[in-house]
Amino acid sequence: MKAIVIGGTGFVGRHLVGRLDKPVVVGRSAAKIEKIFDGVDARVWDPDGTIDPSLFSGVDTVFHLAGDSIFRGRWTDAKKERIRTSRIDVTRGVVTAMAGCAEPPKTLICASAVGYYGSRGAEKLTEDAAPGHDFLAEICRQWENEAMAAEKFGTRVVCVRIGVVLGRDGGALSRMVPPFQLGLGGRLGNGRQYMSWIHIKDLVGILLHIAEDKTMQGPVNGVAPQPVTNSEFTRTLGRALHRPAFLPVQAAVLRIVLGEFATVLLSSQRVVPDRISRAGYHFLFPEINGALRNLLEK
Repeated sequence: MKAIVIGGTGFVGRHLVGRLDKPVVVGRSAAKIEKIFDGVDARVWDPDGTIDPSLFSGVDTVFHLAGDSIFRGRWTDAKKERIRTSRIDVTRGVVTAMAGCAEPPKTLICASAVGYYGSRGAEKLTEDAAPGHDFLAEICRQWENEAMAAEKFGTRVVCVRIGVVLGRDGGALSRMVPPFQLGLGGRLGNGRQYMSWIHIKDLVGILLHIAEDKTMQGPVNGVAPQPVTNSEFTRTLGRALHRPAFLPVQAAVLRIVLGEFATVLLSSQRVVPDRISRAGYHFLFPEINGALRNLLEK
């Protein structure tokens, strides 16, 4: 499989590239790519401009993981526009460039997010659930629509709705651990909101499984099979770190400090990985206690 990874220097991309055989890694800086990886084919692109179709020549699988982080920076109007354009407009550019190839890539695996579903309380959400109606839900819906347009020229498309990714060297956990280590951890809001999470090794495993299983197409939930409430997650994290977790952060305080982004932390998505489980993927870390122990052990 000749693979190309767009967004390969990000947290998920770095782990994925390490599992691929001589992939093409695309980013804004070849020097940055070559500093992170040995022996990859580094290519430079301008995601804000026209993408050269030759970038996709001879490629079997495109992993499109690029997108401005929703976790960094307050959600000003300018930030929200970057979130939108880095997903919707850039994906449209990728698909347009793929269409310009004499032989387009056989498979496009595009990142999406569980934000697609909006906040749904304790409702169990499979890939067949309807989208939500908030800002992130609308972004994800349009993002996936742009990716699915590649089906028009015969490319198999899978949109992976990713939950909170847990890993040692990045992602959400690297930001959660420091306050807990200081004894300042606790639930967010009432703690009853569901958190759909996944260990980084399982997310990479799912991406590779999708690449190999040619029967998979459309949306796939990239989450562990046992979502937990925020209260359960914070208690488990506190135990794993041998630290207390009794300092809750009130929802009103989160909204004052974080603005609209607070809705991401307080929304509830009880998402289950129905399609990837039925496709035969076996999770390495199906439950949160084992996942956190693996990531936090010395």
